[in-house]
Amino acid sequence: MADQSNWVWSPIARVYNPLRAGSIDGTDLEPHDKAVIRAMEVKYKPNKQVKGDPRCTLFVSNLNPKTTEDSLEKVFSKFGDIVRLRLVRDIVTGYSKRYAFIEYVDEKSMWQAHRKAYKMELDQYEVFVDVELTRTLKGWVPRRLGAGLGGSKESGQLRFGGRARPFRKPITVHTEGRIKRLKEDPEDNRDPYERMREEKERR
Repeated sequence: MADQSNWVWSPIARVYNPLRAGSIDGTDLEPHDKAVIRAMEVKYKPNKQVKGDPRCTLFVSNLNPKTTEDSLEKVFSKFGDIVRLRLVRDIVTGYSKRYAFIEYVDEKSMWQAHRKAYKMELDQYEVFVDVELTRTLKGWVPRRLGAGLGGSKESGQLRFGGRARPFRKPITVHTEGRIKRLKEDPEDNRDPYERMREEKERR
């Protein structure tokens, strides 16, 4: 059972928790599928040999299998200077695994690509982009180990708390005390990524 006492709800997870990621609103107290249990038990460590600055790295997925490194660079260099680009390929066949990592020279360029390339069409496919999570989101566990974010309904393993599938707001009872607090301190309903960018700028 997860400790929810210090957890503050947000549509985008600030710390990764496999149990919460398996819940549509992040409030589950018990795992509902075996993959969540597996993810909770695993001790995942990111690959230390991965190069580059994770804060300047964009994750791109849902690529056309025929999309190449050259076509990626041509499109994504419009948002800023690229330091490193890696289209992930099968180590045996060499075929694209349909996702890539693009490191920009600075965070400003990465955030611009994050904003403008979201659901952009590339080689007849609508691509998905997000910040790199492996090295930036504390507690991260990848999808191959039962966790991750997003997913399709057909897979039966939807994971929430990310850009593709944000947490839905939990149903709450609005008591008089809560209504008064909301009037005095209204909830911030802006894009969570916009809040993250503003927080970084203030530091």
